Parts: sequence; structure tokens; C-alpha cells
Amino acid sequence: MKPVIALMGRPNVGKSTLFNQLTRSRDALVADFSGLTRDRKYGEGKVGERPYVVIDTGGITGDENGIDLPMAQQSMAAADEADIVLLILDARAGLTGVDQELVSLLRRQSIPFHVVVNKIDGMNSDTAMGDFYSLGIDPLYRIAASHNRGVRSMIEEVLAPFPEDEITAEEQAHGIKVAIVGRPNVGKSTLVNRMLGEERVVVYDHPGTTRDSVYIDFEREGEQYTLIDTAGVRRRKNVKESVEKFSIVKTLKAIDDSNVVLLLMDAHEGIVDQDMHLLGHCIEAGRALVVVVNKWDGLDDYQKDRIKDSISRRLKFVEFAQMHFISALHGSGVGHLYQAIHTAYLAATQKLSTNYLTRILEGAVSDHPPPMVNGRRIKLRYAHAGGQNPPRIVVHGNQTTKVPASYERYLENVYRRELGIEGTPIKIEFRTTENPYAGRKNKLTQRQISRKRRLMAHVKKKK
Repeated sequence: MKPVIALMGRPNVGKSTLFNQLTRSRDALVADFSGLTRDRKYGEGKVGERPYVVIDTGGITGDENGIDLPMAQQSMAAADEADIVLLILDARAGLTGVDQELVSLLRRQSIPFHVVVNKIDGMNSDTAMGDFYSLGIDPLYRIAASHNRGVRSMIEEVLAPFPEDEITAEEQAHGIKVAIVGRPNVGKSTLVNRMLGEERVVVYDHPGTTRDSVYIDFEREGEQYTLIDTAGVRRRKNVKESVEKFSIVKTLKAIDDSNVVLLLMDAHEGIVDQDMHLLGHCIEAGRALVVVVNKWDGLDDYQKDRIKDSISRRLKFVEFAQMHFISALHGSGVGHLYQAIHTAYLAATQKLSTNYLTRILEGAVSDHPPPMVNGRRIKLRYAHAGGQNPPRIVVHGNQTTKVPASYERYLENVYRRELGIEGTPIKIEFRTTENPYAGRKNKLTQRQISRKRRLMAHVKKKK
């Protein structure tokens, strides 16, 4: 098993910066203000041949209220499940009362921890460390996470007591990646917690609670999954903070990184334009899709019928996607999502044989031939698989650049019906068969040249 390291400390001491250095990534959002990180964020790193898992957590102030309280609970949950805690302190701020309280808390709960003093760049490190020696902890690690100074030697010493184990295939497997996306405050984090059966991410009755995409690996009935909780995406004109802009970029990146997308909508508000924009991005990315209408509880029969009519009318172009009506808060209908996820994932990743795809193409062309272009019929000769997630079908023929969009949709519907593909878009690519002799001038033999001359002379004599 890989050792698990949790990063704890006050807000804005550099935990997310150190997380990015330890994982050699830019997965954690970093900005120069406190309270940016709210959920537990997991990442994997390696120093030499030693792999490890790092958990980034929200800052603890000691007087939590409002949204800060569940953030602090998430931090303590990370400390409980970690093998070692790195308590990050700020060299520029010196030793504070909150730092001392955190040290006392970790000692009382017998949680193994190390103290890491960050932001020593530009300072006399010996002078800066004076206050921290009063904690009676040895050693004290001094680093500058933003410049990656002292980070490697620190993590090597922290990992030294842990045995070196090989990474098993089970640890490498992440299973089906499921991204949960939607507008702010539609219940994404509540759904994540309900699917996991624990309070894994911060839930608060305020839009924009989730700021970063949180990847969560778990197992259910022998199947491996990775749930991705994402930040809500608002209309561009309403996005003012730069942090929110980065959050939206992370959400769109999570869609591209996933296998299946759960698009969450609010039943009380119905389908709005931003839902349609997000739906369009999911289809453009080619991801398998499940449309989930949340907050279904509490609606009367008239409201439910009205919402269903609106959905069937406005989402007619995504009839391939399964539709589920749930209550993430109370759990009704949530269990059925796993079957929809499996159906969409298997359809998006199934293997397609060239012979079968070509036979379907021949039947489709026989029933409804392509149109004539400039007096010549478009000829579609054969098809083969071009990729998975989404299923990509490559069709070869002549004049394929002139195939109309209506005929492309016809072929997509035929393939969807014949292959039984449900829950994922199908991408069809057309490729024109190249003429191997195009642009090549035929070189005549001496005999052909002599014959051509005799013919030309005969033609001139007749004239």
C-alpha cells in the first residue's frame, strides 16, 4: 500500500502549492487569498521509486462557523485516514495561537505528524525558525514550496520509515470515471456524498461552494469508480472572480477526462439555457451521457408532468441519453444511476468489427442511397472502427466531403439502431478514397510515341 500524507494548517500557508509540488501537477487551485480549498483533494506522487498519496485540505482557523465548519471537518477526516500528517506553518506570520492549538490537537489524538515551516524564501531561515523551536518538535522542516526548495529532501525523510511496496494492479486501476456537472447549487456535491455513502465533500446551501474538481476513487460491488465532483458553471456574464474562471476551466477539463458525464439539472427551475450550453459541451466532447433531474421530491403531479413535457421537447436531440429523476438529499432514485452509468460506459467502449460495420453500411446505402452531386452518385464503400468513448466510425468512399448533414444523421441513427448503442453519441467520419494515379503523368514507351506520331500525321493528311 502507498503511504497517505495529509496536508494541514491554517488558511493561506501554502498547502495547495506544496500539493502541486508533491504531485508534480497543477491540479490544486492556488490564489493569494485564504479559504480557496474547501474539499479533500487527492493526488499521487513519486520521489525516486517511492510512490505516495497526498491529500490537500482546507485551512483551519479555530473559530469555524458557516461554511468553515464543514471545511474543518473535512480536514480532520483527512488526518484520520492518513498515515502521516504534514502540519504546514507560515514562516512570515510566525507561530500563532491557532498553530499551537493544531499541534495540541494532533498530539491529543495521537496522530503522527511532522511540522513543515513554509515561505522561508527571502528570509534568514535561522531567525525565522526561532519561534517554532518552542513547540519542542524535532526535526522542523524548512521549505519554500513556491520555489520547490527543500521539498524533495523533506518528503524523502518523511517517507523513510514506510516500507517499500510494489504497486499492485488493483491500486493502479481507477475504473469508470464519472463527472458530475451542472449549474451552481443544483446538488452535485450532495449527490456525490449520497453515492459514496459518506460526507466526502463540503455541502453548503450557497452557490459556488465547490471551487475545484475533486477526484474520488471508490469501489462498489467489486467495480472500481472515480467520481469527479466539479464546480458549478454559470453564464459567462455572471463570472467575475478569476478563481471562478479557473474553476470552470477545471470543470470542462473534467468532462474531457471522464468516461461518463452525469448532467445534473434542478427540477424546481426546469431546463434553462445554461443547461443546454453544458449539454452541448458534453456532446461535443463525445462523452457518454446520463441526464439527471434532481430535487424531484416535493413536486406535485402537475409540475412533474410539465417538466417531463419540457424535457421531451427541448432534449429531443439527445434521445440516446437515459433520463433519471432523483432526490440526492433523500436518496430516492440514486441507486439506479449505477446501471445507467454501466450501460452508457459499455456502449461507449464496445469493440466494433469492420465486417459488421461494412454490412450495416451496405444495408443503409441499399435502403436509402446517398444523393447525386454534379451528376455523379456519392459512393460509400466500407466502414471500420476509428476509436472508442465515443464510438467513432470511419466511412470510406468517393466524394465524401459532399455528404450532406442529413445523410450523416441517417447513418448515425442506422448504426445506433443496429448496434444497440444507448447512452453515448456516435461520431461518423468520412474519408475520400484517394486516386493513386492522380497527378501522375503516364510515361509513353518509344513504340507508343511512334504510333502517336503516325496517327497525328494521318489526321493532318485527312484535313
